[in-house]
Amino acid sequence: FPFTPHSRTGSLGCVGWILVILSSIFVIVLFPITIWFCVKIVQEYERAVIFRLGRITDRKAKGPGIFFVLPCTDSFVKVDLRTVSFDIPPQEILTKDSVTVSVDGVVYFRVSDPIASVANVSNADFSTRLLAQTTLRNVLGTKNLAELLSDREGIAHSMQTNLDEATDNWGIKVERVEIKDVKLPHQLQRAMAAEAEATREARAKVIAAEGEMNASRALKEASLVIAESPSALQLRYLQTLNTIAAEKNSTIIFPLPMDVISHFMRK
Repeated sequence: FPFTPHSRTGSLGCVGWILVILSSIFVIVLFPITIWFCVKIVQEYERAVIFRLGRITDRKAKGPGIFFVLPCTDSFVKVDLRTVSFDIPPQEILTKDSVTVSVDGVVYFRVSDPIASVANVSNADFSTRLLAQTTLRNVLGTKNLAELLSDREGIAHSMQTNLDEATDNWGIKVERVEIKDVKLPHQLQRAMAAEAEATREARAKVIAAEGEMNASRALKEASLVIAESPSALQLRYLQTLNTIAAEKNSTIIFPLPMDVISHFMRK
């Protein structure tokens, strides 16, 4: 069954205690020599899980610093507590809307319970790597392409939660998960580029049409103002001449009423 901090390690039994006592006597008799086999040291970022006759001796790992073991009866396993990062290999994933993409990521984790990481799983590091790959495929399989491209933070948080729950019995704490890259097929990239270009062209046409509509409304309002005041037309004519003269143009335009032109055309 999975080892927990509250589970009992059990008794060594009569034979076990006899072996422990004999080992202790052996250490005392050959003290100058056996001291080198009894004293062990672990670094600040390491912990030691001690097994005595195959049983875990304490509910808490030893270290950092110096600790003692009995030769012949005790063995120990060092556990690194530092944060470990690894790359998730690119995974070919079929999204919810039947699009095949290649996605990779990175996972950061550390050992939170050294005893559980040794007693409950044979290789916590390798098991976490395999679980991260399957979790990536399972989570992204429920997302469509738009969600995959726009909601990377939410996907990473969902993966972290799933991994953390699954590795809790292994004494592993998943600190962070990130989606590194999403590779789309070339045909899909071209289709998405064409779609984006068509969208931009449609938006440009709509903006141009709105500009024409606003300009026509402004011209209509200007014509109404000129119709109310005949002198406004003359002022507009003088302003036009001023604009032409500013460009050093010798051409002068004289507006003629349509009534006069139609009179000569009848003749």
